[in-house]
Amino acid sequence: MRPLTAQLRAELTMLGTNGETVFLTLGIPVVFLWFFSAVHVLPTGSGHPVDFLVPGILALAVMSTAMTALGIGTGFERGYGVLKRLGATPLGRPRLLTAKIIAIIAVELLQAAVLVGVGLALGWSPGGPGGAGALVGAAVGAMVLGTVAFGGVGLLLAGTLKPLVNLAVVNGLFVVLLLLGGMLIPLGKLPGWLAGVAKVLPASALADALHGALGHGTAVTTHDWVVLVVWAVAAPVAAGLAFRWE
Repeated sequence: MRPLTAQLRAELTMLGTNGETVFLTLGIPVVFLWFFSAVHVLPTGSGHPVDFLVPGILALAVMSTAMTALGIGTGFERGYGVLKRLGATPLGRPRLLTAKIIAIIAVELLQAAVLVGVGLALGWSPGGPGGAGALVGAAVGAMVLGTVAFGGVGLLLAGTLKPLVNLAVVNGLFVVLLLLGGMLIPLGKLPGWLAGVAKVLPASALADALHGALGHGTAVTTHDWVVLVVWAVAAPVAAGLAFRWE
């Protein structure tokens, strides 16, 4: 456990002392939430836009932190030879990947606290008019599964692609999942065949779960749980098997 604890401490220190990372992980989601709540340009329905946007932005924050930030950062660490040096220590590949994902979960707890606070200040009503706060546990469970799934995807790409290729692929995948994930645009606005493809992706499952639990006050569907669990198992396993130190 000591190598894992030491690496986890190092990951948290690097995240906390990197001003650009703090801005990207905290500032941008807050700006998105504030802007799209004030400027009604998204087809969020007839209700208060913030009720749709808060769950969607929470899902977006999970994806951007667990997949984009983690994947790009790890990719450059690998390219600079940092991971090669770690590979010569008792840390090992499983503990390295575990430490990175745990650190990301810690960052997301801070993100969630900030976004929920801003959302409440903007008039967000959790769970809709009925205020169904009892579904917070389901929302947290979905976010944890989403974090593991997206973290696995980011680490899979970072551990197999060259740094600049990884940078392009991760950013491109982020845009695709943002458009197809139902985070800012409801899936019902997509063409039928495209919505069908989107429903098997972790982005749409996470966004749908959070919109249900935190937006409408409805239970997370079995389909969303299955999609999240499958991705949360398959992506980290694939990353662990394919990850290369250099």
